[in-house]
This record gives sequence, structure tokens and C-alpha cells, in this order.
Amino acid sequence: MKNNKFTVAIIDDESTCIDYLRRSLNDYSELLIVGTAKNSLKGKELILEQRPDLLFLDVQLPEQNGFELLNELHEDIIWPMHVIFYTAFENYILDALRVSAFDYLLKPYDPEELRSVLNRFFKHIIKQKTENLFHNSIYQLNRSDHTYLIATITGYQKLRLDQIGYFEYQKKKKQWLVVLTDLTRLQLKRNTKAEEIINYSPNFIQINQSQIINLDYLSNIDDKICQLLPPFHKENSLVISRTFLKELQEKYEMI
Repeated sequence: MKNNKFTVAIIDDESTCIDYLRRSLNDYSELLIVGTAKNSLKGKELILEQRPDLLFLDVQLPEQNGFELLNELHEDIIWPMHVIFYTAFENYILDALRVSAFDYLLKPYDPEELRSVLNRFFKHIIKQKTENLFHNSIYQLNRSDHTYLIATITGYQKLRLDQIGYFEYQKKKKQWLVVLTDLTRLQLKRNTKAEEIINYSPNFIQINQSQIINLDYLSNIDDKICQLLPPFHKENSLVISRTFLKELQEKYEMI
């Protein structure tokens, strides 16, 4: 989210369709359009740069279709992004379901159809937030001691905040792991999202799409490399991206 609004990206090769959808979405104060693209290459750049909460994706695009685009970015999309496919052809509905699309909208859509789709999206988000509150009540055992139960591939691991150095996403295994002070690497349960990890503690700050650090161990940022205190001082691959550096500067009022 940005400015308490859900961020939206639109990818469609027809300017008239983009303009029509943009005008329709502007009627919803909960939404903020962060960008549009007319082909798959620009679309991929838009998705990775803006990390939208909601993506309206045309199925038929130049060079490749929307399903192929999502498949190529599958390992890079590690935040909760909801996809609404929209096209003039009904025969793509089954394919959309197979790639776990949130919803499907046929062109030309009726305003009431769009409203129905968006209402389902808003209700889904509210339900997720409610579930996350319950989730956090389980994982945050003791705020004063900063002790957590972390869901792993085998069960739950009780950890103190000072035992955690950073988290790293393994693209091949499609799994997050946590690096502890004894330098062991503990694999988290599958389907764990970056957002879930960040919600464990305000100390956990994401520095790029695949790494989250514990601020208590951050020593300095030198040429975009986050240098940590011992025992993590030899780790030199913790590079903060421009987008996340800006967020860090805004959050902590860095000059």
C-alpha cells in the first residue's frame, strides 16, 4: 500500500482500454494507479519497480501473453499481488484459474461488473488482515522479551529477536530462510511471504526483493551494502535497492 491506498498497475496493449479502465478506477478512493504498460517487457519492469497490490493484466499482449509474463516473474513476485485478468475472450477463464488469478473481467466490462470484482478484492483484504491479526497473536508470544514462534518446514521454532540476523529468499527452493547468530540457516515454512516476516517485528526491514535484515545488527550502509555487526560482519551480499533505501530513509527520517 501507498498513502493508505492499494496500488494498482495496468498492463494492456490498447491505449483506449487503459484510458477507460483508468477512468473507472479513479472513482475508487481506495485505489492508487502507480503505472501502466503496453507490452510485456515494460509490464515486467513496472511490476518489479512498483510492486503493486493489484494488477489488471490483459491476456493478449505483443510478444507473449499475460500468463507467460506471470510465469517468468513467478520467483520474483514475493509480495502479495492480486491479479485480475481481463480480455475479450471467455476461453481464457480456465487458464486464469489455473494460475491462481484473483478474478477475471471480460471486455467490454460493465461498471457494475468491475464494482463487483473490486468489492470482492476489498472483502478479501479485510479477511486477510483479520487472519493476520490472529496469526500475529500466535507468533508474538512476549513483546517485552521480543520472543517469537517462527513457522518452519517441520513445525515451530522459538527464537529471540537477538538470535536473528537476517532473512533470505531462496529462489530455487521458493522458500525463505532465517540466518541465526550461530550462523545456522533455518528454513521457514513454504508460502511464507515477506510481508509476514516484516510483521513479526518493526526491527525487520526489507532491503531488496529477497533479503530482510534485523536493524539491531545494522552497522552502516556503505555503497548500498548493508554491513552488519558480528557475527554477521563477513556477509557482503546484503545490498539495499534504491526503492527500499528510499523507504528506509522515509521511515527513519534519514538525511
